[in-house]
Amino acid sequence: MIHSMNNRTDIDGEYPEPPPEIGPHAERELDLMLAGEKPLAYFSEPTRSPYELPDADFEPYVQSGQIIKRDFVETVKIAGSDEEIRYLYFALPGEEWRIEKAIPLTVFSNWVDPDLDQIERDLGKLLGYSEKEISIYLDWRKQNQRASNA
Repeated sequence: MIHSMNNRTDIDGEYPEPPPEIGPHAERELDLMLAGEKPLAYFSEPTRSPYELPDADFEPYVQSGQIIKRDFVETVKIAGSDEEIRYLYFALPGEEWRIEKAIPLTVFSNWVDPDLDQIERDLGKLLGYSEKEISIYLDWRKQNQRASNA
């Protein structure tokens, strides 16, 4: 699983803290959205994970119409086993189109020989990151991959 810019972990473990130029937005998504600074927030997690997605924090704003919510669960094969992944998206009103654009970038079953850099770049734009922040993030991710492969 790719580490999306606002998720805390990949499926196999945690990444070190990102550089200060790119956040993290983790646990700040709602505040950033309410301030109009973040048009889309995306979360995904295996349903078996003890980590709870932030539905409850967002729910009053979903109910009031200040934030649009979409979520679903998909079963995918990971390392030969079925794994249920829950996908959760929040968008500001008028930015719902970002959810529709993000789903093909984030849902595993859509990936056939993925270009992870392009997926991360496109998703980063949808999430409201600048080109500079995305480039710094991609460099950081590559450094972490090289370090974990060493």
